[in-house]
Order: sequence, then C-alpha cells, then structure tokens
Amino acid sequence: MGVVAHAQLPMIIECSTSKNSTMELKWLRTTTTTKSTTNNKNLLLRPPIFPIYISTDPRHADPLRLRDLCATCHYSFHRFPSHVAEDQPLFLDTRKLRIALSHSAVVVSVFCKSQHILSAADGDDDGGFGVVDLFESVTPVTPSDGELVGFGRAVSDCGLTASIYDVMVVPSLRRMGIGRMIVKKIVRMLTNREVYDIAALCTENERLFFKACGFGGDILGSTTMMYTRTASSTSEEEQTFTRAG
Repeated sequence: MGVVAHAQLPMIIECSTSKNSTMELKWLRTTTTTKSTTNNKNLLLRPPIFPIYISTDPRHADPLRLRDLCATCHYSFHRFPSHVAEDQPLFLDTRKLRIALSHSAVVVSVFCKSQHILSAADGDDDGGFGVVDLFESVTPVTPSDGELVGFGRAVSDCGLTASIYDVMVVPSLRRMGIGRMIVKKIVRMLTNREVYDIAALCTENERLFFKACGFGGDILGSTTMMYTRTASSTSEEEQTFTRAG
C-alpha cells in the first residue's frame, strides 16, 4: 500500500472556453494535490477540476446574492471603522446597492457550484475521482444554477479615470487565482475603452494582492482620503479653507 500525504501546490488554470463579450467559462483545480508513494515511486495525483463562470453582464449581479456574499466574506461597504464594530452584523441596503451597481462602469461576477465550495471548505480530497466527479467537472456552471463566489466592480468617468472597488472571493476558494481573474477582467474592459488611469481602493492587507495584479504607487505619491464629517466653522478651519482657495 502506498503512503498518502497532502501537499499545497499553486492553483492551476486548466482551460477556458466559450469566450464572448459578457461571459467566460474556466476550469480550475483545487489547491490540494495528493502525493502517493507506491513501491518507492512518488506519484503526484492531480485533484479533479471544476468549472467557474465569469460574467460581466450586470444582470447577473443580483443585489440579494451580493449581500449574501458580503456576509460570507465579512465585507462591509462602510469606510468608517468607528461606525461598524468587528462583531456587529453587517447591514447592507440592497436598494442603495442596486443603485450603485447600475452606475458602475464594469461589474464582474464569478459563479461556482455549491458542492465545489463545500468540498474546498472541508478539504475533502482523498485523491479519488469517480464518475460523478467526472460528470460534475465537465458540466458547465451558469449564474442560474451556481453560487456567487466572487465579485468586483469599477466606477469610471468613461473617459479618463476609473477606480476598482469591492473585490471579494469566498474564503474557501481564495488563493486560487479567482481574485486576480476579476481584477484582470476589469482592467481589460477599461483599457479596451481607452481608460488607462485606473486606481484600486484597498486596505493595507490587500496592497500585496493588488501589487501582484500590476498596481503600484503613482508619480504624485497620492493617497486616498475619505470625507468623514461636516466641516465646522471654527476660525482655524476657515483660515485653512481660505489658504486652500
């Protein structure tokens, strides 16, 4: 009998098909690969592949499903930490979210079958690959029968500049390249529209991810500042406003 161990290997993109202006179907492998030693020979057993569906059709970005994805990722659209405690349930106004989606220049949604999400979360991979697994791996997923597992969007003036927001992937499918696919898809669509000044709103923990996607500091050394309160009428601030013009 062979000795079986699990080793973490990089994500492998197997293939992509069915490309058009609004959708792309890809097959991915899980991050766990089974290593089997039999008769002093090391064999690398590749885990089964599974399909994901990448859509840029705004109609596939359902606010209710996006709300559930935010809850799974514990992602908040609030930019003020003092307003939302870490242990406080995240409230998302789906009406305002629907408005935000309708005004977004690019919306990218990623879908996957629920059994693949659960399998990745449980780490259930014993190296076996049966007929059912084979059928599931070759059966495409669609927004109607899949779960929303990734999302990202961009806001733009459609002429000069754009900003990327709200990139998220369910925890069980992270480190598989899905987030990078989302960002690359957004960037490609913007540059195809001749918008090249593209920024990304991210936290300090997300900087390395966006750097790996090709982002960096600009020549002005600018940073993002959020408007946090109504300007008061103190004399010191009035002088500051006067000097600033």
